[in-house]
Amino acid sequence: MNADDSHARREDLLSALEVIEEQPLAERAAAYVALHDDLARWLESGPRDGAQ
Repeated sequence: MNADDSHARREDLLSALEVIEEQPLAERAAAYVALHDDLARWLESGPRDGAQ
């Protein structure tokens, strides 16, 4: 991932958080769960450094 990709990913995350925070509380909780799942999948799909 280069610097442009990292910046775009950060901007996407901030935009998603802004949208979530504007929602009613009950919907916000579900949206945070979905965001968590998306981030977990993204992290798990990343390159491995070989350290375990």
